[in-house]
This record gives sequence, structure tokens and C-alpha cells, in this order.
Amino acid sequence: MSAIGLRSVRRRFLHSDAHPSLALSRLSLLALLVAFAGASAAGIEVPFAAQMVVYLVGMVALNLPHGGYEHFENLRRRRPSFRWRYVAAYLALIAGFVALLLAAPVAGVALAIGVAMAKGGLGGLSVLDATTGTDHLQTRPQRLLAAGVRGGAVMLVPLVFHPGTFHTFSALMVGLVEPGGLAPYAEHFGATRALAAGGYGLALAAHVGLGYVRGGGRSWLVDAGESLLLASYFAVVPVLVAVGLYFPFWYSARQVARTVTVGDDDVGDPEWDLIGDSRVALRAWGVLVAGAFATFAVLAAVYWLVPNPLGNSGLLPGAVAFWSVFISVVALPHVVIGSLLDTERGIWYVP
Repeated sequence: MSAIGLRSVRRRFLHSDAHPSLALSRLSLLALLVAFAGASAAGIEVPFAAQMVVYLVGMVALNLPHGGYEHFENLRRRRPSFRWRYVAAYLALIAGFVALLLAAPVAGVALAIGVAMAKGGLGGLSVLDATTGTDHLQTRPQRLLAAGVRGGAVMLVPLVFHPGTFHTFSALMVGLVEPGGLAPYAEHFGATRALAAGGYGLALAAHVGLGYVRGGGRSWLVDAGESLLLASYFAVVPVLVAVGLYFPFWYSARQVARTVTVGDDDVGDPEWDLIGDSRVALRAWGVLVAGAFATFAVLAAVYWLVPNPLGNSGLLPGAVAFWSVFISVVALPHVVIGSLLDTERGIWYVP
């Protein structure tokens, strides 16, 4: 039996898709989808300034704390030597991302888009593994396709259905370093949009169809329904509102369900601290405080390093552009260091 098959058998004893945060995530996106579809049909438009405020509230006040919690939960019982290596690698990757952004801002923004897709896709796949199950995903390429479909909904679908807003804020993000730097690529935007539409549509159809052929069942039904919900949500809801509320109402809520489901099964491992040790509580507090200071230090450093921190625009659009860049800078090591390279556990741990 393949490694994926063995994991699937093991996870059958862990699955629980009754956690309330799973229902909350689906109902939240469905309610927003219906509300904005109805508003569009009635000719009602949400003011652009209000959309930017929603984005900032969702991404700053609601999403950022959960990102910090994921690292805290991952590190709170790890040995100090591991924590130091983890933090050093994290800061090194942040420095590399900032250097890329300053040297080649278009490439940096492209990487930022890729990071958002990877976080949504890979993080979402881990939730399926721990809760509903992934019996219908029988090969590694099929799992990567599933992650690509879920993550692609976050950026590729808005690119197709909300091209004006997507292009405007991409240009502002590039403009933090090089005003007008995206202009030479503008003539290719239509072709890029067409490729995104065709590629994502084929990927979504292949994911749903192949999952049915390979296994079907409840896990496929839930996965297919959620994939279609995500695609519809990002197609209908204005991109700033959609992205701003997706991370707290979908990504974070569902990671809570994963965390509760997998529990603390590594307690007692020699590579982990013991729960009863009073030093663990003090170390965990130190990790939390240090993480908070480090986050704001990175925020200040990025603000100081980029030549135009608000993209030479107004306060609200400039803040949206700056925060989008900053959150991507800290999200790259979030995905790479916190998950892909932390093979013992990681922020999206599923046994």
C-alpha cells in the first residue's frame, strides 16, 4: 500500500466533520455569496472605500492574530534549539523575499500572489485530511491538483471576474517600490486573464471529475461542494471583500477544526516539551511575546525599506497595497518554514 493510502487508513480514525467552525466557514461564504449576488441583481454596489475597510479589518484585525497563533501552537512545546533554528530560517526567508521585492518588484508581487494561493490550497488540504477525509485523493498529483484548485480560487478567480480591481492593486503593490513598474506588462493582461480562466476551469473540472472516478463517496462530495463554493464566492463577491473575509471566515475557522481534531498526540516524544513542566508555560509566553515584537519589527522594516510605502496613492488604497505586500512577506516563511520544511509537525499538522 502507498504512503498516501496508509495515511488515509490512519486518518479514518481521526475524521470528524461535525466541528461547528466547519459549518461556520461554509455558511459564512454562502451567505456572502447570496448577499452580493442579490445586491448585484438589484443594481446595488458597495462603495469602494467600504470594500477597502472590510479588507483591512479582515486581514489585520482578524487574520493576522491567527497566523501568529499557528506558529505559537506549533512551537510552544518544541525544544528551545528547534525554536532558534525555526526563527533563524524564518527571518532569513523574510529577508530574501524583501530583497527580491526591492530588486524585482513585479517578480515579488507575483510571488506574493503565489504565496496566497499556496496558503489557501495546502492549508485547506490539511483540513480535509484531518476532518472530512481525502479517500478520493489517491495519488500525490491528485492531491496537488486539489490544493491548486482551492488555492487558485483565492487569486485566479478574482483575476478573471474582477480584472480591474485586481490589476489596480497589483500595480499599487509594485508601485511601493517602482511606480508604474507594472505598466510594461499591461498589454499582456488580457492574455493572462484568458489563460487563468481556461486553466482554472480545466483544473476545477479535472479535480471534481477525477475525484469521483477515483473514489467518490462523502469525502469527494464535500470536497467538490467546497471547491465549487470557493470558485463561486470569489467570482461573485468583490475581490477586496472576498479576500479580506476569506482568511478569517474560511481559512482560520477551518484550521481551528483541524487543531481540535488532531489534538496533542505528540506529548511525551523526546523532541517535545512535557505539558506538566512549568518551564513550558514560561517558554510559550516568551514565544508569544517575541513573535509579536518580531512581527511589528518586520512591519516597520518593510515600511522603511520600500521607497513608496503607500504607493503614491491615498491612505486607504495605499494601506491595502502595503498590507498585501507585508502579509505576503511574512506568509512565505509561514508556508515554507512553518509547514513544508517542518516535516515533524508543522503549522498544518495532521498525523
